[in-house]
Amino acid sequence: MPSRKMRLMETSLFNHTRVTVFILLGITNKTELKLPLFITFLVIYIVTVAGNLGIIFLIRIDPRLHTPMYFFLSNLAIADASSSSAVTPKMLVDLLTEKKSIGFFGCATQMFFCIISGSTECLLLAVMAYDRYVAICNPLHYSVIMSGKLCTWLVASSYILSIWYSVLYIACIFTLSFCGPNVINHYYCDIPPLLQLSCSDTQANETVLFAQVSINCISTTMIILISYGCIMATILKIRSTDSRQKAFSTCSSHLMVVSLFYGTIFYMYLRPSSTYALEQDKVASLFYTVVIPMLNPLIYSLRNKEVKDAFWRVFRKTL
Repeated sequence: MPSRKMRLMETSLFNHTRVTVFILLGITNKTELKLPLFITFLVIYIVTVAGNLGIIFLIRIDPRLHTPMYFFLSNLAIADASSSSAVTPKMLVDLLTEKKSIGFFGCATQMFFCIISGSTECLLLAVMAYDRYVAICNPLHYSVIMSGKLCTWLVASSYILSIWYSVLYIACIFTLSFCGPNVINHYYCDIPPLLQLSCSDTQANETVLFAQVSINCISTTMIILISYGCIMATILKIRSTDSRQKAFSTCSSHLMVVSLFYGTIFYMYLRPSSTYALEQDKVASLFYTVVIPMLNPLIYSLRNKEVKDAFWRVFRKTL
């Protein structure tokens, strides 16, 4: 991989020719693995879309799930389905074709929707933690605090902030010069490999991106930690073992999702660019763009009695 100084020198040689098409190397170049991987990721994608749409459908038609917690969960399902849909269809096509190209505008569009869905999930997980804090620590005032107006405002703010983050990231990446090479060592247009391809000086852009990701992730993480710190303190004060277990069970699914999502995000983006190992990052990226969106609805449905009861009520009605 040529140094940044060499790439800057190459700019004059290429006479600032702008790259119009990127080539994605994909997940693997081993022909014998492509069909098994295609089948595996196709099944994962079908389960992801069906699971998240199923969660949204259940919450929509069952009046017992018309509560703030499930309103936030339905929007989390939208973010998960969008995240997977921004990446997986293109990845599946590339597994079956030799030419894995993506246009400059297509690359920017894919990144735009990936960042929106990822940022929205980040913010919604923090909102859901606050919701659980109010439900457990202030149960008598829950319906007053978590009013329909506040819930709508929190979700709308999450989407608006996510769009702002996405516009900022796109501006930082796609205002750089790309004069060649144009081969992205990844299966989709992600920030780190694109930064490495640029023939511009990316230090300022990397600083802005790192600062923005840090602010977003650290602020939402602090909200989650403070909320669950208060929740744990309240649960430990409950004398009844059954009540304590019930209170904790309402948070366990959310804690699992938070741990999976934030663990991967911190590993991917909150570390120096010098430590990037693109082959390892592909695996981490697969986890949060493909696997986690599939796991979230399974975690919330299998570990949530109200969701399971709603499913069986709908199932019995359809018989």
